[in-house]
Amino acid sequence: MEPGVPILGPDPPFSVREPETDETPVVVEIPHAGLRVTPGSLATLIAPARSLALDADLYVDQLYEDAPTHGATLLVSHVSRYVCDLNRAEQDVDSRAVAGTAAHHSPHGLVWVATTEGAPALSRPLTRAEFRDRLENIYLPYHRALSALLERKRRTFGFAVLLCGHSMPSRARGIGQRNRADIVPGSRGRSTAASDVIDCPDALARELGWSVAHDDPYRGGFTTAHYGNPSLAVHAVQVEISRKRYMDEIGLVKLSNEFEQVRQYCGRLVARLGALKLASA
Repeated sequence: MEPGVPILGPDPPFSVREPETDETPVVVEIPHAGLRVTPGSLATLIAPARSLALDADLYVDQLYEDAPTHGATLLVSHVSRYVCDLNRAEQDVDSRAVAGTAAHHSPHGLVWVATTEGAPALSRPLTRAEFRDRLENIYLPYHRALSALLERKRRTFGFAVLLCGHSMPSRARGIGQRNRADIVPGSRGRSTAASDVIDCPDALARELGWSVAHDDPYRGGFTTAHYGNPSLAVHAVQVEISRKRYMDEIGLVKLSNEFEQVRQYCGRLVARLGALKLASA
């Protein structure tokens, strides 16, 4: 596949960019930067337009856009998480989100019922057919592509490294909430990757004088937990970047100098992960 060429037709839910230099074992996946809302989802989506941006990982796809020049493969979703949250399990469905599902409370599951600010996101539950359409055309193809990329890396190099790129508000929402660290590596208690992988985002951040907090408040989502299996030579780490480091969190625009510094951090992180020598399965 040529670098930068999208897959699944002219208006795909996600795209893959292959390495533009010597390939490394790294896959970078960006599941939450997209803002695209599919026509079918407009029938039920009532979340405020601003929430689509507030609850997206704005600009994270741009922060990692140099990943292929460092030998990594870059997988980016273009669809809003309000259509389909790709960092959730297929079974993580709130009974208020899809008609006829078993009782299950998960307002921020695969289909969001509410925004993070508490506003309703759906006018009604999806029908089973509407939900199946999102699974078959967005969720399952994305995870099949991710699985195939990781397996290719593992076969080629003996191991694979998955970097799950995310961002987070600099403060938890609500009055009196504390500031978060600049970088939060999530690895489910250091269980989803070798120490060398988990320590990379930490060491690079500290070189810049940034603060780091492992697994606090994010321990790694579905993708990190599902794919990260060091015993099978697949290492996954989620990296949350505080948005104040690169953007105006009120105006939702990039801060030029700060954005460039974080973009360089992301490029160095991808390169350093690609240079690791890890054990084969």
